[in-house]
Amino acid sequence: MSIQAFVDYLLHEKNYSIHTVNAYQKDIEIFANFCKTEYAIEDIDCINYSIVRSWVVALVDDDVSNRSINRKTASLKSYFKFLQRIGLIEANPLSKHKALKTPKKIEVPFSEDEMTHVLSQMVFEESFEGVRDNLIIELLYATGMRRAELVNLKVSNVDLNNRMVKVLGKRNKERLIPLLPKTIVLFNKYLKERESLEIINDHPYIFLSNSGNKVYGTLVYRVINYYLSKVSSKVKRSPHILRHTFATHLLNKGADLNSVKELLGHSSLASTQIYTHNSISELKKIHAMSHPRNKN
Repeated sequence: MSIQAFVDYLLHEKNYSIHTVNAYQKDIEIFANFCKTEYAIEDIDCINYSIVRSWVVALVDDDVSNRSINRKTASLKSYFKFLQRIGLIEANPLSKHKALKTPKKIEVPFSEDEMTHVLSQMVFEESFEGVRDNLIIELLYATGMRRAELVNLKVSNVDLNNRMVKVLGKRNKERLIPLLPKTIVLFNKYLKERESLEIINDHPYIFLSNSGNKVYGTLVYRVINYYLSKVSSKVKRSPHILRHTFATHLLNKGADLNSVKELLGHSSLASTQIYTHNSISELKKIHAMSHPRNKN
C-alpha cells in the first residue's frame, strides 16, 4: 500500500521521528477517509486537486484552524511528491496549492530578570526532585536544547571534564553544546542525588523520575510551567519558550546568528531568523546610546 511505503520512507530514509511520521500518516488517513465517504474513492493516489479543495472547504466549515489545515495539506503534498518520485503518478495534484493565511505566532521570551530570579533567587528543595527540576530549567536555558532532546539525554552524552554535552537532534543529527560552569555544578549535584535512588530502571538516561524511570515530555513541561509561573505572568511558559529565550538573550548580547543556528541545531538560517525580531528593541537601545548623533 502506498501510504505504508510513504511511512517507511519517512522513517528509514528521511529519519523522521515516530511522532512526526504518525502525524503525517494520520493526516493522510483523514483525507483518505474523506475521499471514501464523500466520493466513494478507495484509492487516493489518483485524485485531482478539486477533491483536495473540497476537503479544505470541509475542514474550514468544521472550524479547523488555518494552521492545522496547512499542516494537513503539507502532509498530503509530501505524500504525492513521494508518489511522483517513485513513478506512481506523473504530477503532484497539490503542486500549485497555496497555504491559507495564518496569524503570526507571538512568542514572548522570558526576561533576563525573570531567568535570574528563577535560577539564582528561587529556593529549590534539597531533594532528588528539587535538584533535578533546578537542573532541567538550567540546562534548557543554558543550552537551548529541545524538550525531546533533554528527555532523551544519556549519561554518556555528557562530558563534564570537557564541559560539553552531545545532543541528538531532529533527523538523528548530533551537535555539541558547551556547558557553563554553573550548569556543571548543578550536574554534579544532581548526579549524586540520582545515585541515591533505590531503583533505577532506565540507567542510560540522565533525567529520571522518583521511580527510576526516564522522565517524559509532559513532566518537563509541568516543571517549567510551575517554576516560571512564580516569577512570570506570561501566558506561555513552556520548554519551547525557554529555547526561544536562550536564542533571544544570546542575540541581544551580540551573538553571531550563525553560531546561534549551530547551537539550536537548525538546518537553515531561516529557522533561526524568527528569533531576531526580539532583538530589535535591544538594538534600538544600543543604537540610541552609542550613536554620536544622539548625543547632540
